[in-house]
Amino acid sequence: MAHIDPDSPVPKYFQLREILLDLIDSNELSIGAAIPSERELCQRFGLSRMTVRQAVDHLVSEGRLHRVPGKGTFVARPKIELALQLTSFSDDMRARGMVPGSRDLDRRVVRASAHLAKELGIQPGEEVHFIERLRTADGEPLSIERAHIPVKLAPGLAEHDLSDKSLYELLERRYGLVMDAGELTIDGGIADPSDADLLKLPRGGAVLLLQRRSFSGGVCAELGVSTYRADRYQLRTMLEMPVRRG
Repeated sequence: MAHIDPDSPVPKYFQLREILLDLIDSNELSIGAAIPSERELCQRFGLSRMTVRQAVDHLVSEGRLHRVPGKGTFVARPKIELALQLTSFSDDMRARGMVPGSRDLDRRVVRASAHLAKELGIQPGEEVHFIERLRTADGEPLSIERAHIPVKLAPGLAEHDLSDKSLYELLERRYGLVMDAGELTIDGGIADPSDADLLKLPRGGAVLLLQRRSFSGGVCAELGVSTYRADRYQLRTMLEMPVRRG
């Protein structure tokens, strides 16, 4: 059994964190399983309760464990890596072996404000489809998508049913809009009360806020503003050293 090395320069709480991660990654502690109580961990590894709590707090903040008041601390489901590429939610979930779903929240045509017109490259006052949907994977709510699409690029879009369907697939099949480039901005934030309820988050729960401009043949065809559950998503990307010149 792994043990804490009192002579190691590595802090004891971090050693315990690594031990617990090894148990999770080896599936000795499976998803949804309760970890030993603080008292058990103190006794097993000869640690103070403060040290044990510090290790567990770290894993909770990292999303590897989650606490249920009055019941204990459990192994959390792995987070979904947010795809930093131009792909639809439906395609992304299918690639992960999950079943994508959606529920319409709002569908209407609005007049573009000056800000929206600038983002879409159209004139203020032009008609824009506004489509708000709750997106799910295997029945679990993961994000709220709010898409803005110029009506002149997709006339009659409001007539098409998007329940459990990919918006990008429809735009490509019906209107010939193939999204071939995009810009993505990511911010952290706190879910407003209505979004928190839809995403089954506690009030004040953390979210990732994504704004994406998608282009088809050099024309901005969509401005998407999405709210993702931060407890279910993480970002990962490759890093490269810049080329040194001279």
